[in-house]
Amino acid sequence: MATGTQAYGESWYWDNRYTNEPGPFDWYQKYITLAPIINLYVPQNHSILVVGSGNSAFSEGLVDEGGYSDVVNVDISSVVIEAMQNKYKDRPQLKYVKMDVRDMSAFESGSFGSVIDKGTLDSILCGSNSRQNATEMLEEVWS
Repeated sequence: MATGTQAYGESWYWDNRYTNEPGPFDWYQKYITLAPIINLYVPQNHSILVVGSGNSAFSEGLVDEGGYSDVVNVDISSVVIEAMQNKYKDRPQLKYVKMDVRDMSAFESGSFGSVIDKGTLDSILCGSNSRQNATEMLEEVWS
């Protein structure tokens, strides 16, 4: 079992974290800070995939402030996905799916107009077998 920052690449770490820290948390920047860049490059009619969504309010910002209407969020933690599905059960614009970004074969190629990652690649790079896992993630995002 990995310890310290190495654990960021492991699903058990995130299940444990979201069980013990259920409040919303945004890594790096909130939506409002990134909005000018996102609005410049992501048309409002694009479906958006947010990888490693966690319990961030970022996707809520995409919908409420950005006007996006199809935001699919994936995370490896079943704990956080269940919590977010319950939180946004009345918000059809926000979908939450438990999924490993190294295998997103449940989605057809080209399903999304845009993909946003705010920290998942960094987390994967902190885990064991990081180069292979990062390559798998990027190949999945690309297709």
